[in-house]
Amino acid sequence: MTLVALTGGAFHMGSVDERAYPADGEGPIHTVELSPFHLDSHAVTTAWFGEFVEATGHVTEAEAYGWSFVFAGLLPDDFADTRGVTGSEWWRQVEGADWRHPHGPHSDLEDRQDHPVVHVSWNDAQAFCAWSGTRLPTEAEWEFAARGGLRGLAFPWGDELEPDGRHMMNVFQGTFPSANSCADGFAGTAPVDTFEPNGYGLYNMTGNVWEWCADWFDPTTYLHSDRRNPHGPEQGTSRVMRGGSYLCHQSYCRRYRVSARSANTPDSSTGNLGFRVATNA
Repeated sequence: MTLVALTGGAFHMGSVDERAYPADGEGPIHTVELSPFHLDSHAVTTAWFGEFVEATGHVTEAEAYGWSFVFAGLLPDDFADTRGVTGSEWWRQVEGADWRHPHGPHSDLEDRQDHPVVHVSWNDAQAFCAWSGTRLPTEAEWEFAARGGLRGLAFPWGDELEPDGRHMMNVFQGTFPSANSCADGFAGTAPVDTFEPNGYGLYNMTGNVWEWCADWFDPTTYLHSDRRNPHGPEQGTSRVMRGGSYLCHQSYCRRYRVSARSANTPDSSTGNLGFRVATNA
């Protein structure tokens, strides 16, 4: 664990980006005040998650269900047809896909010990936090940290996706979903310390993998949430995810911005969803 001490304080949360998705509830921009906290500079790796499993015998929900969702572009050409997600057919239901086998039963963690763990549900992340003496960050803490001290900008480094032609995060390159040029160097996940850290020394706050947050999701949260240390709604059906992933592409998903929001049910797992941990100061 490589915790970074963050002082908290007041910041402007949210966005009124006209290209954002109205149903996500990114606005209005509002002032939030946070107490000091610590956040890991990296997402939880497969190696660290493996230590947790070895110590506790934890069985992830993907393992219990026997399958998880894998991006079709990461499956071998001769992979047997599997059920896809209606409207997002690039997601395939793959038997035997789990955190140890991120692309399905034919894959393993060789050369991926420093990659973010994936195919972990919110419930799995909570179990890891209980073991490690940590917690998931709140959505407000996550966005404060992702901004890296910058105000009102789209990314942890500024407003340009690729400043001076430099790749700053791991997202889909080319024509989604059929042709990934891998111009940023990666087809799937990248090591957790890839690319430059933001102003707070935090790596991959956008791109690479989505990250679970503690909060329940509500698209109207910003209209009525607490302004000091908000923790989201008291109940809901889905938990907040932040940061986007290696599958984000401006043609269909611009959720690789620091203000972008998304959500999934607490028992869901996919090949582009992980987490990082926080602690109280």
